[in-house]
Amino acid sequence: MNNTLYKTLAFGALAGMRSLAAPTLLSHFVSEDGSSPLQHTPLRFLGNSTVAMVLKGLAASELVGDKMPGVPDRIELPSLIMRGTTGAVAGAAIYLMSHKKAAEGAAIGAVAAIAATYGSFYLRKTLCEKTRLADPIYGALEDALVIASGIKAAQL
Repeated sequence: MNNTLYKTLAFGALAGMRSLAAPTLLSHFVSEDGSSPLQHTPLRFLGNSTVAMVLKGLAASELVGDKMPGVPDRIELPSLIMRGTTGAVAGAAIYLMSHKKAAEGAAIGAVAAIAATYGSFYLRKTLCEKTRLADPIYGALEDALVIASGIKAAQL
């Protein structure tokens, strides 16, 4: 497998675990030096430093909101659609930066996001049932995993 595919699968998985993680991390890294590799693409907005800051704020609120009681499960339709969409956007962006077809990257990113949504949901649910740790603790561990993995995936 090539680097573009690995990165797309990784960012798709991040979107499945935290819907805003993939576009936030991607936007952060492509907007860093002011010359975004997405500059001449339909996804050029991801290279804007203001967009990157707004996404960071929204992603932070998602990290907090995930631990609140009464928040719908990530496998419910509105959340699932959001995760698939952000995985698709990240996948398209990664493919565009590699001069490949955006539609292919979008499809791979969306599928990875949906798969990771279900996988992470049922893993967390099983861990909560089988151990004495409270769900918010697993949520915080998941947050740390998403952030660390996202930073690593961006360096691929």
